[in-house]
Amino acid sequence: MKTLLKFLVLSILAVGMLVGCSQKESSSADEKSDGDKTENSGPSGEILVLTNRTDIVDTVFKDYATKFNEKYPDVKVNFEAITDYEGQVKIRMNSSEYGDALLIPNDVPVSELSNFFEPLGSVDELSGKYLHVDEDAFDGTSYGIPVTVNAQGVLYNKKVFEEAGVTETPTTPEAFIEALKKVKENTDAIPYYTNYAAGWPLTQWEPNRLSIAGEEDYVNVQMPNMDDPFAEGKPHYILYKLMHDLAKDGLIEPDPLTTDWESSKEMMAKGEIASMILGSWAITQVQALAENPDDIAYMPFPYNHDGKLYSETSGDYKIGINKNSENKEAANAWVDWFLNESNYAVENGGISPVIGDDFPTTLNSFQELGVELLSNAPAKEGQDGWVDAIDQEGEIGLFQPEFKQRIIESGIGNSKESFDDIMKDLNADWKAAREKVTK
Repeated sequence: MKTLLKFLVLSILAVGMLVGCSQKESSSADEKSDGDKTENSGPSGEILVLTNRTDIVDTVFKDYATKFNEKYPDVKVNFEAITDYEGQVKIRMNSSEYGDALLIPNDVPVSELSNFFEPLGSVDELSGKYLHVDEDAFDGTSYGIPVTVNAQGVLYNKKVFEEAGVTETPTTPEAFIEALKKVKENTDAIPYYTNYAAGWPLTQWEPNRLSIAGEEDYVNVQMPNMDDPFAEGKPHYILYKLMHDLAKDGLIEPDPLTTDWESSKEMMAKGEIASMILGSWAITQVQALAENPDDIAYMPFPYNHDGKLYSETSGDYKIGINKNSENKEAANAWVDWFLNESNYAVENGGISPVIGDDFPTTLNSFQELGVELLSNAPAKEGQDGWVDAIDQEGEIGLFQPEFKQRIIESGIGNSKESFDDIMKDLNADWKAAREKVTK
């Protein structure tokens, strides 16, 4: 595969280019934690780490802290798991009290990263060791490194699909709809689970725009230079038309307003749910709950270009350091250890952000199908951050649940607006915001 060759090349390059997670104008965490330190020269004190992993904060993360203390015995690591991570952390960022090390909320504009987070190093420097360090970066400086790298696609219960009589992987939206109709007709499983009430799972649809576009420059180069990304025939229209059709055709949960995220994982593990669009990070979470983990599988988003399938790889949440932290050295040591020694990414079914680490077996199906992995190309010179800025100015919410919830409401008949009405609204907001941002 082209992708595997790409990883091999990057791995070879990484041997000669290893650099640590570092602050722009200070020693890197690798340097701070090397074997040349005296016993009392390492970081010390207490830090608070914010996480969205409510499911493993009291188990896996406690084990991480124990292992971290074997290397840094003088640092006490406290964890705080937050269910509504995006909403609560953004509120806390209005003060200086938002932990020492944390996952950077997705909708912080890249132009504002320096207001809240410590620089970890230059993009050029860190790209020698880590993947996707340019995603939470501005003017060549990175403020966050992915805790794991996700492929994008559909999490599904393979056993349910087989019982329904689905024998081939759907590679078009129409084929996916037909597959789920078979699930509805031939099994007791909910064909597709939206997780409407939780909200944030709906944002997992957004990265699949690149699977439809099939071009790495689509998001950061093409989108900020067009007025109508939600027009018929364009990736966003195709993407969210599938969401609307699933709701319209009665292929989603009976009452989407009462969904529950944690329960949905158990339901899929038991075969009560057939499919959910989520990043590859979700594979191991559901497999861990299944009697037979092999029943839980992953397929690319159902769209192809003359038979060729694509999937976006992108950083999951990026870990960063609060610029107001009173113990940045210890926070830096935690970030470095977590990325390089915890094995968090692989254990959670993701691609390691560390260049050269093994490709996860959870994505073997992608190799079998010949899926090509794409990553977003950088913006044109002078257009850095434009997509984020347009999104914020127009209150579009590319990575927010609101317009996705409108689409589902429209599909199930709870509102009078049509799918095309919603797309026209989004185009109008995008165009108006683009005129302000790019003038």
